[in-house]
Amino acid sequence: MPPIAPVTGPRHRLVWGAVLSGTLLLLEVYQVYVSIGGGAPQALYAAIGGMTIAALLLLMSVLACRSQAHRSDEQQFEALVAATADYAIYLLDRGGRVTTWNAGAERLKGYATSEIVGEHYSRFFTAEDQQNGVPQKALEVAASRRGKLEIEGWRVRRDGTRFYVNASLSALRDPSGNVTGFAKITRDVTEQIQQAEALEQTRAALQQAQKMEALGQLTGGMAHDFNNILHVIKNALEILQLRLKPNAEATRYLDMAQRSADRAAGVTQRLLAFARRQPLDPKPINANRLLQGMSDMLRHAVGDGVSVETVFSSGLWTVSADSNQLETSVLNLTINARDAMSRVGKLTIETANAFLDEPYAAIHPEVTAGQYVMIAISDTGSGMSQETLAKAFDPFFTTKQTEGGTGLGLSQVFGFVKQSGGHVKMYSEPSNGTTVKIYLPRLQAAGAYLVSETVNPGEGGRGETVMVVEDHEDVRAFAVEMLTSLGYRVIAAADALSALEALQRLAHLDLLFTDVGLPNGMNGKELADEVRKLQPHASAAVLFTTGYARNAIVHHGRLDPGVDLLLKPYTQLDLARKVRSVLAKRSVDNV
Repeated sequence: MPPIAPVTGPRHRLVWGAVLSGTLLLLEVYQVYVSIGGGAPQALYAAIGGMTIAALLLLMSVLACRSQAHRSDEQQFEALVAATADYAIYLLDRGGRVTTWNAGAERLKGYATSEIVGEHYSRFFTAEDQQNGVPQKALEVAASRRGKLEIEGWRVRRDGTRFYVNASLSALRDPSGNVTGFAKITRDVTEQIQQAEALEQTRAALQQAQKMEALGQLTGGMAHDFNNILHVIKNALEILQLRLKPNAEATRYLDMAQRSADRAAGVTQRLLAFARRQPLDPKPINANRLLQGMSDMLRHAVGDGVSVETVFSSGLWTVSADSNQLETSVLNLTINARDAMSRVGKLTIETANAFLDEPYAAIHPEVTAGQYVMIAISDTGSGMSQETLAKAFDPFFTTKQTEGGTGLGLSQVFGFVKQSGGHVKMYSEPSNGTTVKIYLPRLQAAGAYLVSETVNPGEGGRGETVMVVEDHEDVRAFAVEMLTSLGYRVIAAADALSALEALQRLAHLDLLFTDVGLPNGMNGKELADEVRKLQPHASAAVLFTTGYARNAIVHHGRLDPGVDLLLKPYTQLDLARKVRSVLAKRSVDNV
């Protein structure tokens, strides 16, 4: 047989062609120049249509059984196959040993012809597939059928790296139908598989984000309404405790009711946190210092059976966050870790500067690429399955016993981090513990933050005039009752228009105490702006109250600078201290 040598690598393009029936097919046309027996280069062409692999296998099968009279055609085709680099095309004997090897096989699998011919093709399979007998089973199936056997799976290159393939295996037969060997065509589809996996991850992340947003809308609305109900219950109990004559039995029951109301209020606040409707008051924070300040509390929370290790990064960036909510998040994660370890194990708290890049943000649609401070809390506990992990942040979901928790700890963490513009990621495997990573955006430049002055006012009023504007009748009645009992002169209104009408008849106003969400077209912020335009009330202090963050004084979950806010539900003591603080600050500002 004269030697065949490819002169150039194959070139290919897509063209439209027609078969005898007139049907149009999109063909992939390959062109390669070869030298046969040292002669002048000759152009060879191969047009491959919709059945590319099937056509190649059929031709290879025919060529294997051709007579010597057609050897020149076979030589030309073999030259084309040998020069094709996009596919690994090779033949096996009946036992599965390699007999021919083309340039594409060498490029794809990393073996030179001299080192692979005569070797068994099972070496391309993973160790797991070899142990399960996959290579031999494939030969047996291919030998038992007419046509090709389609195979997909992971394969191993000469250097040990893995790649995902789409391959076909067909038996070659002599004129009597006996199997003489096999033809194998392999294509690397790793990139397509990775793209498909990335698309699926993005789809799943988007689905999860939409689910959490829907849950947030639902829980936020419910918590807002529940807040007003709790506010009335808590204040009614407080006033009863103050006004009833000492009675041991009555006091015991009132205390029980008050504790239950307090617990319900805590649940409501966690729901608002999950829904990202809890007003935040962010300040510049160094996470290392905050965590160091929590060390005693955290060690007390986990108990003597759990060792606590801290790994704090030097040069940690500053973040802007609500320190109280961040401490609550860390404490919730610590308690979850303690319970997962059954109070015996190791808790590790780490900090580091981190960069979430564009590819990561593409897979997680809610993430903005950029610089973050990472706080990681890891435990050596029981871990979670992937099914449990997918529900971990859902409100009220818990794997603890009925009395073990409300299922709102992780929901609070999720809501706080998202409301702060951050990202939270959880990693866990059964019996291998859990790691929760909180990413908070780096504060690029410290802005102007108002820091409340320390005041030590008396808790009672001094005859100042306070206007209470609240649309919820019972909440309004209790606010009036509490302020009056504290020594203030109180005027009440159910909406902004009624308040403005009342102000026209009022000689002087010291404080406007208004809910933010008001009916009839004007909210509390707009009412305050109007009051500041009226004389002689322009110098009146303003104190807002709300239980819901989606309103006029909170933007992107953060309290506007210079705004004084009292969150519902509040106690009489909370109200007394806040009112005196706001009035005292106004006196300083007016000096």
